[in-house]
Amino acid sequence: MASDFSSLEARNRIDAEMPWEDRDLPGTIYARLTQTAQSYPDRPAFSYQITSGPKDKAETLTWRQTHEMTTQAANMFRALGIHETDVVAYIMPNANETVLAFLGGMVAGIVNPINPLLEPEQIAAILRETNAKVVVTLKSFPKTDVAQKVAEAVRHAPNVNTVLEVDLLRYLTPPKKWIVPFIRPKNPTAVAHHADLLDFNTELAKYPSDRLTFEDSKGDRVAAYFHTGGTTGMPKVAQHKYSGMIYNGWLGARLLFSEEDTIMCPLPLFHVFACQVIVMSQLASGAHGVYPTPAGYRGEGVFDNFWKLCERWKISFIITVPTAVSVLMQRKVDADISSVRMAFSGSAPLPVELYKRFESAAGVEIVEGYGLTEATCLVSVNPVGGIKKIGSVGIPFPHTDVKILRATKDGPVECAIDEVGEICIDSPGVFEGSTYTEQDKNHDLFHHDIYLRTGDLGRIDEDGYLWITGRAKDLIIRGGHNIDPAEIEEALAGHEAVAMVGAIGQPDAHAGEIPCAYVELVEGASVSPEDLMAYAKVHIHERAAIPKHVEIMDELPKTAVGKVFKPDLRKRAIARIYNAALEKEGLTARVLEVIDDKRRGLVARVDPRAKAEAEQIGHVLGRFTNPWEWVE
Repeated sequence: MASDFSSLEARNRIDAEMPWEDRDLPGTIYARLTQTAQSYPDRPAFSYQITSGPKDKAETLTWRQTHEMTTQAANMFRALGIHETDVVAYIMPNANETVLAFLGGMVAGIVNPINPLLEPEQIAAILRETNAKVVVTLKSFPKTDVAQKVAEAVRHAPNVNTVLEVDLLRYLTPPKKWIVPFIRPKNPTAVAHHADLLDFNTELAKYPSDRLTFEDSKGDRVAAYFHTGGTTGMPKVAQHKYSGMIYNGWLGARLLFSEEDTIMCPLPLFHVFACQVIVMSQLASGAHGVYPTPAGYRGEGVFDNFWKLCERWKISFIITVPTAVSVLMQRKVDADISSVRMAFSGSAPLPVELYKRFESAAGVEIVEGYGLTEATCLVSVNPVGGIKKIGSVGIPFPHTDVKILRATKDGPVECAIDEVGEICIDSPGVFEGSTYTEQDKNHDLFHHDIYLRTGDLGRIDEDGYLWITGRAKDLIIRGGHNIDPAEIEEALAGHEAVAMVGAIGQPDAHAGEIPCAYVELVEGASVSPEDLMAYAKVHIHERAAIPKHVEIMDELPKTAVGKVFKPDLRKRAIARIYNAALEKEGLTARVLEVIDDKRRGLVARVDPRAKAEAEQIGHVLGRFTNPWEWVE
């Protein structure tokens, strides 16, 4: 039975029960899983279906089976040379094997989930950064190039000695099951990487399922590496300890889930929301998790079948993100979803208008939460069954201390009530001083040595609710005046035709930056940029924040978990503004691309055929803050 978490007072009562260190909880992932498997051996743990139809074939693992197969996976990895400080990476879409790689990798050593949407160079860079020895990935399969990308990446990761392939064919039914072997892409090992190639399930079956062949860890240690970002440039790699993961799971079990709950989680199993929040909460509570299709929300037919899938599995909790909410609100509820009690949204702020539309359309309460990879994830959530302030991310979880700090010449100072500053966190999920694998990235990451600087701007109101107002690095600085992009995004999101908004600062020769907005429309809606500009002028109260340019895109660039990916929007804006300036001066030169340079930030790259205009180009583009160079 979930504890009362309906108010700040209720939260404080949980906090006051005892210090976190005194709670009698398992110390390792294997001990946590063993306890749950003993308590609920025959209850469902993980269900997966490769296609999205509400009557399509599905595979369900009980908690006993999950424990046995995790044991096998850990034994397999240990036999392949993985000890407590060695790394198992997986580059996988969602599947039951992905869960086993995640859990087994943490028992044997350190697991490193990697986004399969990354390019081979980025995958290789992460494999080198983490010194991965074993890689779990897909066997070549139609409609995906994951196997090919990983094969190329492994060529450039000399420490990888074994690649374990998962063949999704076993999840299919005839006639697809008959057809795939004939249309399967050519084996990508033709690129001849140096690692041994083995079949994941064949190898798994060779190892005992009733015991570990080695001693489980004696205490807390780093057991996972999660990369942040990575759509451009080299991602940072955050370190997660057993204690932080067990804390996330304890929160889910104490406040939300029981063994009788079934959770719909179409999020990718390389991201902390799915892994460190949902899977860990399942391990702690015994709840059943449903993971439809390899691509989750991006999978074919998932949105069209979503409500029917909720009916099929008798879902009680929906796990979602704002971009998915935006699409779901456009789908008629065409099934019996009376079992659904709540939707839990995270990964990005949920616009107020979107919140209202979804609750009205689906009749399902949304609880919005806040977390980040660097803190192993969870930070705050709207009080369950209590007062929800739409637009806030609720109150901090038990044993999480949130401070709003601002830098001064005399050091960090705590902000007053409702004063905006940087959100800083101390919790069992924060690994003080060693958040990132790359030590240089840990410099200046903490205030008072314990409060993780999130880079998010926010405030705490008089009732203790946390509000995120933007990203510190996302601030639009117009002539020294700070503009919060959230103000622009909230305003434009209120237009009935608008699904999602990304506001950024575009380069300006006079003010440094001025605001602009990129918009994705609701499916089937129609509106002009001029109409949206007029709407913005009415609904944005700060004159300086009114965007000077509004552009409608077919789809905003997004990360795998649905956040608007603003670096791509900034690149687009730089190219547009620089080219307009060059054209105005009668120059033939054009920006061909904008790159993300590790030291210089975003750099415009100009067509080298215009080198005769170099001096004039220098005068024109020198008015802006972002540097430029020739395309090599």
